[in-house]
Amino acid sequence: MGLFITFEGGEGTGKTTQAALLLARLRQEGHDALGLREPGGTPLGDYVREWLKRTDEPLTPESELFLFVAARAQLTRAEIQPALAEGRTVVVDRYADSTTVYQGDGRHLRRSLVRAANQAATGGLVPDLTVLLDAPAGAMLKRATARTGGAALDRFEAAEPAFHRRVRAGFRRLARREPERWLVLDALAPAEATAAAVWE
Repeated sequence: MGLFITFEGGEGTGKTTQAALLLARLRQEGHDALGLREPGGTPLGDYVREWLKRTDEPLTPESELFLFVAARAQLTRAEIQPALAEGRTVVVDRYADSTTVYQGDGRHLRRSLVRAANQAATGGLVPDLTVLLDAPAGAMLKRATARTGGAALDRFEAAEPAFHRRVRAGFRRLARREPERWLVLDALAPAEATAAAVWE
């Protein structure tokens, strides 16, 4: 089996940048590596991703949950599991932990419901390493807003500050619970230093 690595964190923490840097380094070092993102990576996942960017139609927390897990189920079985079975290294920008935190902690859905949905979507597949890019929610939201250049925020970036504080607390709780799987890094550190810490 190959190595399964995921990147997690709140909005604007630099997950996408760090996942891309790790993927490039792996390939440079001769590893057969696959990079994916959630939602995305399959036609269904890409459709869900584009649909979730819409802010003109409110979603119930339950609807949001099942859109994410539908995309994850497809990605896991169509891309992640086959690649791991071939011995490839798989790097994913967000995975099931995001749903645990965003829909569980952030949207106040029952943890038992979120856990069951994630289990069905992943078949119990757990990353070998999860990198959490952590920083105060306020600082990261400013970064995310600056990144859009004044464009409209997506449904998560536009959520109230308390939502983002719950998300951060949720990720930190998961990392404390499984320290052998999680690597927690300062999202405010320079990107190059963070990439070096991930590689180590």
